[in-house]
Amino acid sequence: MGPVDHHRKTVYALVRPLLFALDPERSHHLTLRLLSTAWRLPGIGRLVNRTCAAHLPVLPVSVMGLRFPNPVGLAAGLDKAACCAAAFHDLGFGFVELGTVTPLPQPGNPRPRLFRLPRQEAIINRMGFNSDGLDAFLANLARQPRRGLIGINLGKNKDTPAERAAEDYLLGLHAVYAHANYVTINISSPNTPGLRDLQEATALGALLTAIKAEQKQLAERLRRYVPIAVKIAPDLDDLSIDAIAAQLIEHRVDAVIATNTTIARVGIEQEPLARETGGLSGRPLREQSTRVIARLYTHLHGRIPIIGVGGISSADDAWEKLVAGADLVQIYSALIFRGPSVVREIVTGLAERVQAMGAASLGDALVRARFALRTSTKMTSATPSPSGGGRGCGSSTE
Repeated sequence: MGPVDHHRKTVYALVRPLLFALDPERSHHLTLRLLSTAWRLPGIGRLVNRTCAAHLPVLPVSVMGLRFPNPVGLAAGLDKAACCAAAFHDLGFGFVELGTVTPLPQPGNPRPRLFRLPRQEAIINRMGFNSDGLDAFLANLARQPRRGLIGINLGKNKDTPAERAAEDYLLGLHAVYAHANYVTINISSPNTPGLRDLQEATALGALLTAIKAEQKQLAERLRRYVPIAVKIAPDLDDLSIDAIAAQLIEHRVDAVIATNTTIARVGIEQEPLARETGGLSGRPLREQSTRVIARLYTHLHGRIPIIGVGGISSADDAWEKLVAGADLVQIYSALIFRGPSVVREIVTGLAERVQAMGAASLGDALVRARFALRTSTKMTSATPSPSGGGRGCGSSTE
């Protein structure tokens, strides 16, 4: 760890107790207001960029026709109003996903609706797509300098019935298309009633048909192709994942984000806050989201990129997601619990793995690692059991 990294860790170690002494949602909004205010001061953004982003190892990744400076992105949900995109780029993120934003403003669910579990480095939220609406979102985005790649995460308004959900997503896509590098269709939040029903094969097929038709029209009119990603839940059985993968392939979706938060409480059952309804994110989600990624990859196998999200707080966690089949990764909870230095730690750790393997790029390293994993799994599966039955350990997707 260099002196700059040590300084950043020390600063956050001093600030975190003050932030954690506040109600989680109040702390969240205060942090965003401070970042937004600071980045309006001349020179602050450039100074942070030179201190953080400029010192990251070179680890480019080409996905969805876009070139990412590094594979570590900020997950949607942290900056819902698009007020701090430049700040997060300057901290070193390879890309920033903003939102979720709904067509019309809505307050979301009643408070309290955000809960920290520091011991598990986890968060439970039932925010309910609280949103300032598209107009305010785009106005905020326009006021900031463009530092890097931006994804915009779209949701439907709570009062929009499920059978008209496509209308909300089409409104959102039409509004943000010219301002995004990619657009995410969020059909997996557990906090909007009926939203996850859109993951069912028939409903998903109808939604994707409408979305892809609008994407084609916008691309022709604006002469610019903006990729579409779909964000799915971790609480899916294998048959549901398989059905979703088939729909993604059939409709030529540009990427899939796996995963959103979980309604399960595996590993935190004894925590008093585990009784709170809402989606769980952070470290307890790691294995569950990796399982979904691995299952998706058995079907997609590189034809559709996967962005892996859920429980990533180290380079080892990120590497696990990437070897399982992800092309990019995103973090959120780790930033809250470990501070901005976690971005550099993950990118640096991944770069060190690539170098240690003697690979030319992260993509080359992953080809080797996935081949080694498949070979190891086949050898293990072929090894006879002590009873001579030839029963193997199986893979992570079984």
